[in-house]
Amino acid sequence: MRTRRSTRLGFQPPAIGEEEVAAVAETLRSGWLTTGPRAALLEERMAAYLEAEHVVALASGTAALHLALLGLGVGPGDEVITTPITWPATANVIEHCGATPVFCDVCESDLNIDPSLIPALVTERTKAIMPVHLAGQPADLDPILELGLPVVEDAAHAAESRYRGRKIGSISDATCFSLYATKNIAAGEGGLVATNRADVAEAIRSMRLTRRGDGSLYDQVTAGFKANLSDVLAAIALVQLDRLDAHTRIRERQFALYDEGLAGLDGIEPLARDERDTHALHLYVVRIDAERAGATRDEYQRALGEELIGTSIHFLPVHRLTWFRERYPSQPRLPVAERAGDEVLSLPLSPAHSDEDILDAVDAVRRVHARCTG
Repeated sequence: MRTRRSTRLGFQPPAIGEEEVAAVAETLRSGWLTTGPRAALLEERMAAYLEAEHVVALASGTAALHLALLGLGVGPGDEVITTPITWPATANVIEHCGATPVFCDVCESDLNIDPSLIPALVTERTKAIMPVHLAGQPADLDPILELGLPVVEDAAHAAESRYRGRKIGSISDATCFSLYATKNIAAGEGGLVATNRADVAEAIRSMRLTRRGDGSLYDQVTAGFKANLSDVLAAIALVQLDRLDAHTRIRERQFALYDEGLAGLDGIEPLARDERDTHALHLYVVRIDAERAGATRDEYQRALGEELIGTSIHFLPVHRLTWFRERYPSQPRLPVAERAGDEVLSLPLSPAHSDEDILDAVDAVRRVHARCTG
């Protein structure tokens, strides 16, 4: 077994190089600090990459989700069905629209929304369904689309994903991506909405900025937002898009190292990956069964921290967080999500890491497991 690290291994540092630095410098010299030609080019290139008719660049993934819902007409009194195993932003934007999030339990295998449970949650107030592609594994979309309701995909983890051969971003009414610092296309901040619906794209563009026009000749056509993406961030994203294939090959190696190195550890299981789909390999998430693994997820996380291995949790169930728990005190139990929320742990994964870094993380997990089960 390898020796313990002497320096801390970060969980998911961005893979930023001199190309990104040069792109930012060139943008600054161009005079375009806010939305300009680079943001437009990013929209064009991402539309081609995602096989979508339209892509709108926005200030964040949260803004993308929010404006996508508004673009579909979601508002006060409506309900949106979504998963509790997600970052709170997924549910927050439903609240920001004045609508109510309706949480559906998840599948045991990959922790994506369980489509078999959705029909029982549909009411006359249901305006949309918002699945999340957790860790890069596409949710099972076909049975969701068959319900005939608008679908907004939270694809923050899924830039490279395909569902049954179809590119995520080309399937539903709207698909939302994140350019946050930890994402596979890491600009620091930013978001994108992909859609094949011209009406949705136009509605989002109208809300992205509060005015249209130049100089003294401008108008406002809707009560919009300040949610546009700057050219500085778009310049970084364009370089990251160029790197995407190379970064994917690195993450493939890292997944393989984890799969091999953690195989056979009782009570530690990675989330399922469906061979029919293309997984974006955004997160390597394991579930830790306390009874079989000899300790709880929290105890493993603390022990790995002492081994200088950074980890994270994706995710604590949203409906159990204080604000949602207090706002919806009659929320039914969601047993699969709640059990998973106590078990999930994300291990270091980034193109900025070397294979040796990942092997250090594997050995640290094995050492902790040996102590806990010995």
